[in-house]
Amino acid sequence: MSTSSTGTLYLVATPIGNLSDISARAIDTLTSVDFVAAEDTRITRKLLEHYGIKKPIVSYYQHNTRVSGDKILSRIINGENCALVTDAGTPAISDPGEELVRICADENIPMVIIPGPCAAVSAVALSGLDSSRFTFEGYLPVDKKKRKSHLEELQIEKRTMVLYEAPHKLNRTLIDLLDTLGDRRISISREMTKIYEETLRLTLSEAIAHFDITPPRGEFVLVIEGDKSQPDFENKLNEGIKYATELTEKGLTKRDAVKRAAEEVGCSRNSLYKLMVEKSKDS
Repeated sequence: MSTSSTGTLYLVATPIGNLSDISARAIDTLTSVDFVAAEDTRITRKLLEHYGIKKPIVSYYQHNTRVSGDKILSRIINGENCALVTDAGTPAISDPGEELVRICADENIPMVIIPGPCAAVSAVALSGLDSSRFTFEGYLPVDKKKRKSHLEELQIEKRTMVLYEAPHKLNRTLIDLLDTLGDRRISISREMTKIYEETLRLTLSEAIAHFDITPPRGEFVLVIEGDKSQPDFENKLNEGIKYATELTEKGLTKRDAVKRAAEEVGCSRNSLYKLMVEKSKDS
């Protein structure tokens, strides 16, 4: 659908706290585009005013992505250039802008990244944990069933894991992590690049004790140590497969057999069920 007169979508990273952490290229881009698409127009307006940039700002957030996205797409197709920004950091990373990028990609709209700050990468660098390999998990699901399933999948994750969390959910998340993963090392960063920037390097149990006394404030990035006991976990899964197979031979359904075996052996029900399905395909 793209033509020679089609505009461009610029993905512009903005500061995660300190307004000085913006590139000259980002400022040039925000100055030159026709309009800016922002998650929270109030936050973006403050940033633009700080640098003396006057541009029309359109709202693009979680609950208006479809309506606003169609309007933004139409303007770009008709030749206007748009800068997509999020409240802090890189747009489209655990952010509603992901949907706009997908729409523009489907329509072959030219897109250009203007790189800059990213809270997840900054927190990993500060963590003191293994940064050679890490997985970004964003925000955990709110739904209890999906949340439990997600956490169980992370039990056998060897890589360092990165989560975002809001202050009012932090304590519950730390407890869920401890219950599911065991007492791992964790680095907790908040208010990065701001006046009250802080990074705590603790175990999960120590973190829970800390925030029981100190109320969480600010947005948090959690960097969690990967699984270091993989051989033992694999042994438990193998034991679980053996036991579940015996139960199915005695007449239990695969699902009931897996549930009982996981409880008896002490391994992830989801991981065990997945391996049982793979085994039945191979046989």
